[in-house]
Amino acid sequence: MTDDVLGDLEPGNVRVRFPPSPTGLLTVGNIRSALFNWAFARHYGGKLVLRIEDTDTARNTEEGYQYTYDSLRWLGLTWDEGPGAGGDYGPYLQSERMDLYADVVAKLLAAGKAYHCYCSQEELDQRREAARTAGEHSGYDGHCRNLTPEQIQAYVEQGRRPVVRLLMPDRPIVFDDLVRGEITFLPENLGDYVLVRANGYPLYPLVNPVDDALMEISHVLRGEDLLSSTPRQIALYEALAEIGVGSGRTPRFGHLPFVMGEGNKKLSKRDPGSGLGEYMQRGFLPEGLLNYLALLGWSIADDRDVFTMDEMVKAFDVRKVNSNAARFDPKKCEAINAAHMRMLPPEDFAQRMIPFLAGAGVLPAEPSADQLATLQAAVPLVQERMNMLSESVDMLGFLFVDEDAFAIDPDAAAKVLTGDAGAVLDASAKALGDCEWTTEAIEAALRASLIDGLGLKPKNAFGPVRVAISGRRISPPLFESLELLGREKSLHRLDQARRTTPSLS
Repeated sequence: MTDDVLGDLEPGNVRVRFPPSPTGLLTVGNIRSALFNWAFARHYGGKLVLRIEDTDTARNTEEGYQYTYDSLRWLGLTWDEGPGAGGDYGPYLQSERMDLYADVVAKLLAAGKAYHCYCSQEELDQRREAARTAGEHSGYDGHCRNLTPEQIQAYVEQGRRPVVRLLMPDRPIVFDDLVRGEITFLPENLGDYVLVRANGYPLYPLVNPVDDALMEISHVLRGEDLLSSTPRQIALYEALAEIGVGSGRTPRFGHLPFVMGEGNKKLSKRDPGSGLGEYMQRGFLPEGLLNYLALLGWSIADDRDVFTMDEMVKAFDVRKVNSNAARFDPKKCEAINAAHMRMLPPEDFAQRMIPFLAGAGVLPAEPSADQLATLQAAVPLVQERMNMLSESVDMLGFLFVDEDAFAIDPDAAAKVLTGDAGAVLDASAKALGDCEWTTEAIEAALRASLIDGLGLKPKNAFGPVRVAISGRRISPPLFESLELLGREKSLHRLDQARRTTPSLS
């Protein structure tokens, strides 16, 4: 049976692209687009092309190129062609393709598919205003479509520098959107648009379709905000085919739904939570973040939210992408990430915490064997409690910090180390002084001393001990933490808390 997404195309010939700009910022919307293209290519055994759209030199940064590559690699969204991967359709940076664009424009002009437009901005504005006043379409009116040689010469003598416009066909543009179904654009709403500025600089509406055609891109999955440009690009694909540029095949389009932020507004790169870097710093897992972003417009099943990327690739069907806008929910994003944290093998979980512990100065970049053993032993205590890897610093830092650098959080001390806490710490130190140093023995000794001996409730009994040994009100399970910390450090911290807390003096 023929796949209606592919038509007569063989699955292995699927070619999609992700074309970011090297501005130093990738948003969750960008990543969602990259993810859907990656999953689409992998589902069909095709190829993902990474193409860098860096013609806007004012916004590009040198760091932006490397940031883009590093971010995609961190996410695991590997590309088959592009910078660092090579390929037969390079170069893959648009800034290195300027001669190619100039050659294509020359061919379009020679074939009558494009023309020079000498209208000044003032003249365009005046005619548009007149059209609006008359209740007519206010797009470009084709004034320069059929200039005589004499008119052109007159403009040249005036010193006017023309733009290049594409000659749009006088018929509806109809296409089957893979997400939205059949879409029709009427010719009166599609004026001849600019391909090249008066200074000779090519614009996005030219370079994007030209690159797609020359790189034989078969499918274009991109944001809904670019839908209005699609009919113009389809017209250009057709013109390119007529002049022998590219394979002659117009890509199939699928326009992905908006990602909405708070207040049902499109998520902007300026909104909190929109930038990829924030999630990397907070310790999200790549697979957790990608899983959540996949849910912004697609689902693997009605009753299932958590899945691996391998499962997504196997199940991905672009026809099942929802055309309605998707709302970004930070809490659900954290919950999905937490689910993936629970799924990690303990050894993997421990290794992923190391960069965060090292970044906080708690562990060296290459921990010792003893430190690794302690970290791995702590994994069962925290893996079910953490939502992000950055939480490992607060959760486990007390196990590794040097004693002279250990400090109790002032807020925790003020709320817990008061009243009878001094007696609790004294009794705890005495009970732990000579008990067997195992979780079970530690628990039995403290319960006997604090609950049975002092008649305290567990919260009042164990809270001061927790703060004294971890420095915080929230920590991994207390008795297991004491065992991991060791007798010497535990007794030292109980004594230090007793001596240095003003309210207990």
